[in-house]
Amino acid sequence: MEHISTTTLIITLIIMVVVSAYFSGSETGMMTLNRYRLRHLAKQGNRAAKRVEKLLRKPDRLISLVLIGNNLVNILASAIGTIVGMRLYGNAGVAIATGVLTFVVLVFAEVLPKTIAALYPEKVAFPSSFLLVPLQIIMLPLVWLLNSVTRVLMRMVGIKADVVISSALSKDELRTIVNESRSQISRRNQDMLLSILDLEKVSVDDIMVPRNEIVGIDINDDWKAIVRQLTHSPHGRIVLYRDSLDDAISMLRVREAYRLMTEKNEFTKEVLLRAADEIYYVPEGTPLSVQLVKFQRNKKKVGLVVDEYGDIRGLVTVEDILEEIVGDFTTSMSPALADEATPLNDGSVIIDGSASVRELNKAFNWRLPEEEARTINGMLLEELEEIPAAGTRVRIEQYDIDILDVQDNMIKQVKVIPVKTLRESITE
Repeated sequence: MEHISTTTLIITLIIMVVVSAYFSGSETGMMTLNRYRLRHLAKQGNRAAKRVEKLLRKPDRLISLVLIGNNLVNILASAIGTIVGMRLYGNAGVAIATGVLTFVVLVFAEVLPKTIAALYPEKVAFPSSFLLVPLQIIMLPLVWLLNSVTRVLMRMVGIKADVVISSALSKDELRTIVNESRSQISRRNQDMLLSILDLEKVSVDDIMVPRNEIVGIDINDDWKAIVRQLTHSPHGRIVLYRDSLDDAISMLRVREAYRLMTEKNEFTKEVLLRAADEIYYVPEGTPLSVQLVKFQRNKKKVGLVVDEYGDIRGLVTVEDILEEIVGDFTTSMSPALADEATPLNDGSVIIDGSASVRELNKAFNWRLPEEEARTINGMLLEELEEIPAAGTRVRIEQYDIDILDVQDNMIKQVKVIPVKTLRESITE
């Protein structure tokens, strides 16, 4: 290179640094792209996104191409830098060139382009794909050789080179993405998406109307009592039974019953039974995601929840499951949490014994145990293993619970006092 001028070598050195910066930025930009946004843009017809997606289908080839190009220009830049240093400063120029070139490469060919690419991956990766695609074709033999040697070395040390990494998201990963999408998704829609993901964790036992709250009509009652119940019923479907709910016979469609009686001008129990459908039974413990599909498949809206012995435990409807996703409907006849829980100024909460433990945990961000019992009453009876007297205090997890009222062998009202831990007190 003695016949090449020093100025030409310096210009070549600057070009090598720029090329090195291009490869470094391209690598970081390609690897930090949002793959799901990239897939979305490619499906919309974005040509640059399609090119990048094609390159990323074989990341080993892309990485090899970038590393080959980056290392070639860096080694060449090192050689040119040494020659320039020796021409300008003699033997001392080797050390000077090494120090200066190291600083320049680190700042302008590594840190700066990679930082920019990490901040704006699309703006870096999409334009760089114009050059990377033809470069990959030109350097394919060298890339193939490098990858082949690498695979052989990996096999020698017992590392599998043909492992396929799935890009599919797990439920927990999807939950994290939804939680971090607050700037793109409204809070209400975010809560709905999270509720859908939770459907598999919630069973019909958690949302069903308990047996003692099921509205039903005893078909053996006198006709006037039956008509009175029909007239005042807020529900579209009512369980028909004989003497006891254990002898449930059918599910009455109230609107259909009125239509038949009006058309035929017959107001009898026989006409009432014609407007009833066969009862649809739901096994206890069925996840809501499964039950929603079963309701749709069987074209049912209401089901009676039964245990392993066939005893009726409660009633669940399609509306109950939908409320888990979108929140309570205004037409819901179940008491709202606001009616069952009253927060006090001191941080404690007055709660009805029939309140759902799961709903309380969601509303107040508590961690009361909800695996064994559905209501506050059930949770306390499970903990105490007896019916307590009013005035009893129980500590469960980090909560002091004062039992305020006990009637008819049931805990009617309690006061929950969250207990501050030592760590929380120190933090404050």
